[in-house]
Amino acid sequence: MFNPEELNALYPSHLKTLMTRLADSLSAEGFDSLVVHSGCQRVAFLDDQAYPFRVNPHFNWWLPLFDAPQCLLHLQPGHRPILAFHSAADYWHKPAQLPNAVWTALFDIRSIDSVSSARAALPPPNARTAFIGEPFDGLETLGYTAINPASLLRRLHEHRVRKTAYELHCLREASLRGARGHGAARHAFTQGESEYGIHQAFLAGCQHREQELPYQAIVALNENAATLHYQSLDRIAPAQRRTLLIDAGAHHNGYPSDITRTYTSQTGGDFAALLNGLEAIQAMLCAKVQPGTDWRDLHLTAHRLIAALLQEADLIRMPPDEALKTGLSSVFLPHGLGHLLGLQVHDVAGFHPAPDQPAVAPPAGHDALRLTRVLEPGFVVTVEPGIYFIDLLLDRARRGPLAHAVNWPLIDTLRPYGGIRIEDNLAVTTSTPENLTRSAFDQLARQKADATNP
Repeated sequence: MFNPEELNALYPSHLKTLMTRLADSLSAEGFDSLVVHSGCQRVAFLDDQAYPFRVNPHFNWWLPLFDAPQCLLHLQPGHRPILAFHSAADYWHKPAQLPNAVWTALFDIRSIDSVSSARAALPPPNARTAFIGEPFDGLETLGYTAINPASLLRRLHEHRVRKTAYELHCLREASLRGARGHGAARHAFTQGESEYGIHQAFLAGCQHREQELPYQAIVALNENAATLHYQSLDRIAPAQRRTLLIDAGAHHNGYPSDITRTYTSQTGGDFAALLNGLEAIQAMLCAKVQPGTDWRDLHLTAHRLIAALLQEADLIRMPPDEALKTGLSSVFLPHGLGHLLGLQVHDVAGFHPAPDQPAVAPPAGHDALRLTRVLEPGFVVTVEPGIYFIDLLLDRARRGPLAHAVNWPLIDTLRPYGGIRIEDNLAVTTSTPENLTRSAFDQLARQKADATNP
């Protein structure tokens, strides 16, 4: 159960850490203050309906406020943060409400209802004031000249990689909420629900509206699991339920979880064996999420392990190293092993080992990899190996020079199952990684057992 007192106890230290990091970044870039805009709602073309609001992650980093457009945050090391909170008079929509939370006592909060009132509420800008946020009508009247300076952003992104205790707490709570949703989705699958019905069960389980999800959930039955970012939701359940691949997360205070599970109605057979094999591989890879691990090497290790599993299952007839070298393993795993997780699901700073260093390229032939760094304590990553039967890639392979190394009759038998992906979120520590996802599922299992046997 969520404990707000624990979160309140962690937040002041988080704010202090961020202010220390900001002071270093501003000094290095020749600035003395920073203004961050929360973001604004965008209206659809030729319409009066706004898209769901997405907060600027740099704003959400500083305070747990992710549903308040048009706010401005003034930050200057050595000074109390100023929050210009936007709440216009409105009877068409409910104006944003400032939470009655402990963190508000740490800010000087000033009410605004327009750009002009924001100008009056904040200290006057100068050449040493930086601004971070998306452009909006009236921004030019505020007088900021250093807008989204790239070098400052790189420094702040590097700080975002290393999570504070407050951030880890939020990520744990997001994992717990996401695990509840996954449990409800799995039950709906066993009851024969359609993709749409499973999705609705997930939303109810994690108590989110769809627009509150950190990303569009992937709910794929049978062959639809072969589409990596499957975006449809069939309303009619298939006559035969072979597999469910669900990639869906929740959030807490703007911090997301990113969880994938694959289930099958088969109790035996080739696909069930493949699913069990990938589960074991995923656990092995999670154990290697250690400080000093080069993510590129771990990605290639995943390819070798999966190629060995495919060879053992007689799906390919080629040694693992050769399957990796020739690209055959990429026919079955065309995406990266994982990515950084933070305020954004695919979080920033995945390629630069330091703000002033060039990006590190992924291994040749693995351009989809979103992380190329050496792991350090404080990083949070996803580990998500997969095996897919994607028509486009398989058909290319069938026409190519590696066709002889594939067991096509068995491939055709497994195509209707779509594919498999298993994804956990892990925090890198100084030793054994913390698996946020498995811990959340274990906690729910204990709660269920306690309720059954009081």
